[in-house]
Amino acid sequence: MSSASATRTASSRSEVLSFLSSRLRQIGIFLVLIVIVILFQVLTEGRLLTAGNVSNVIVQNSYILILAIGMVMIIIAGHIDLSVGSVAAFVGAMSGVMVRDLDFPWWVAIIVSLVIGAIVGCWQGFWVAIVGIPAFIVTLAGMLIFRGLTQIVLGNTQITPFPTEYRQLGAGYVFPQLFPATTSPAEWITVGLGLIALVMFVVSQLQGRIKRTKLNLETEPAWWFIVKLAFGSGLILFLTYLLGVAPGSRGTPIVLIVLGVLVVVYTQVMNRSVFGRHIYAVGGNRNAANLSGINSRKIDFYLFVNMGVLAALAGIIFTGRLNSAGPGAGNLFELDAIAAAFIGGAAVQGGVGTVIGAITGGLIVGVLNNGMSLLGVSTDYQQFIKGVVLLLAVAFDVYNRKRARS
Repeated sequence: MSSASATRTASSRSEVLSFLSSRLRQIGIFLVLIVIVILFQVLTEGRLLTAGNVSNVIVQNSYILILAIGMVMIIIAGHIDLSVGSVAAFVGAMSGVMVRDLDFPWWVAIIVSLVIGAIVGCWQGFWVAIVGIPAFIVTLAGMLIFRGLTQIVLGNTQITPFPTEYRQLGAGYVFPQLFPATTSPAEWITVGLGLIALVMFVVSQLQGRIKRTKLNLETEPAWWFIVKLAFGSGLILFLTYLLGVAPGSRGTPIVLIVLGVLVVVYTQVMNRSVFGRHIYAVGGNRNAANLSGINSRKIDFYLFVNMGVLAALAGIIFTGRLNSAGPGAGNLFELDAIAAAFIGGAAVQGGVGTVIGAITGGLIVGVLNNGMSLLGVSTDYQQFIKGVVLLLAVAFDVYNRKRARS
């Protein structure tokens, strides 16, 4: 009897290890984020996870996270976009000129700016999808073209200030906490939003598991589903506490709501829509996708249109947060977005990657930047460390691929 029990225990352990090994790519990125957060929380003597600092991390990295969403989709399809920083700067400059010099209403300027971003995406998508020029070359040219246009639009000078309403998207909160010593509307609004997010997360996870079980497609053991549900719920509740209840909290950043909506929408697009499945198919094997009837050129075109819109949104948010538009805005944004996608598990060869992974990779970069800044690490060492992290992330991807083949 004891021998049978020992055999079952060994078999159960083997199954657990086998499952964790199969999910090493997805699990590893979250573990890395947790380890980095704990490390800097200890090294900074608790300053990392204060309410004010968490808000700063979200606001300061929001535009990189938005760019990372579009970038990971581009990378999954087997392309790269080197122009997003210049496009963000160009659209930010255009929107700044509209609201400050041309007296556009702030909401009109934002809408027109997003349309400009879509037009930029159409321009680049035309050269990639229709003409057939590699995306690396097209976006390298775009990086130069739109950086030059930014300087032309601004007259090579910085413009400031902008209307308060325009700045709220990048630096505002849902409701300012005017009375930190008492219960303010900011607390109730943030707690309410957090509870709504919690309910939506739990319901979506349960519905997805029930649907997969009915179709005999469920591959996750119950224990892993419970762990994943508990971790996600705990993270939402902890973030809600920091933003709405903890001392020094300022409420929910508006850009966090925008980012949350984008993550939900694009996760659904990539996981449950025909367009999302076609992106993975094209990135996995373009020739096979074409032979199966997928119009890969159409997929490429719309991917770059989408990237143009997201770059425009990132540019508006960045310009609003700084309350200025300058010729050097958006510098190296493309490298941070690419790093976020690859650190988050996207494969260099394409066909692999997730929106959640890209967001997690962006948060790793953001926490590294913030933690090292709190420790007083100079920017040269920060660049060195981020480069090492990116190299290790890609090496980890290569290792996983080799292990899967063997």
